Amino acid sequence: MENKTLRLQKYFTDCGVLSRRAAEAEIRQGRVTVNGAVATVGQQIDPEVDAVVWRGNRIRPTATAHHYILLNKPRGFVTTLSDEKGRKTVADLVADIGVRLYPVGRLDMDSDGLILMTDDGELTNRLTHPRHEIPKLYHVTVKGPVKEDTLSRLRAPFVLDGYRTLPVQVEVIGSEGNDTRLRFSLYEGRNRQIRRMCEEVGLRILRLTRVAIGELKLGNLKEGTYRHLTAAEVAYLRGQKTT
Repeated sequence: MENKTLRLQKYFTDCGVLSRRAAEAEIRQGRVTVNGAVATVGQQIDPEVDAVVWRGNRIRPTATAHHYILLNKPRGFVTTLSDEKGRKTVADLVADIGVRLYPVGRLDMDSDGLILMTDDGELTNRLTHPRHEIPKLYHVTVKGPVKEDTLSRLRAPFVLDGYRTLPVQVEVIGSEGNDTRLRFSLYEGRNRQIRRMCEEVGLRILRLTRVAIGELKLGNLKEGTYRHLTAAEVAYLRGQKTT
């Protein structure tokens, strides 16, 4: 018979609740029980049988079914699972996962960079709620120089689709020849918001890249590839403390 047991701290990691190190600390502090008894570090459990409780909350093995992916989307791919026009989709880039993953939010076809994909509907709803508290960071290259009054206008609220947007942080971070590189930080994502803002103030976007969602950064991840989120990263997105 196949052995289905695993170390308790790994169980926390598989469930996306705590990192291994944080789980070990919680176990040592006596904050974890297995079947009502105080747990020990390295203890073996059977997720299908044993009841693991952390700080009064049952940690259930159903969480292990979920997948969490950070993808570096190239330009030319649409953020959808299928496209009636036959265009390349982000689903094509994660097809080898073997399960159906859904993009969290959108990144238009002409933009590139970080996008999250998961089969965790609860987390997707949290992250796409208009008032969630995790900022998105973009690097945007625009044609020509950008005047200070244009920056001031970009930082002020816009009215898009009858909705008044929240103020956006915009800074100049460099140049490429005669063109300007800007950093946008925003907490909401109206449809093509940055592109529409720039169009309204007369700026032409040459490239738009999402480089971070909160503490999750694109880093050196190669374009068109992905990586799995760590347990600590999943916990962060859920608003849970890992230490």
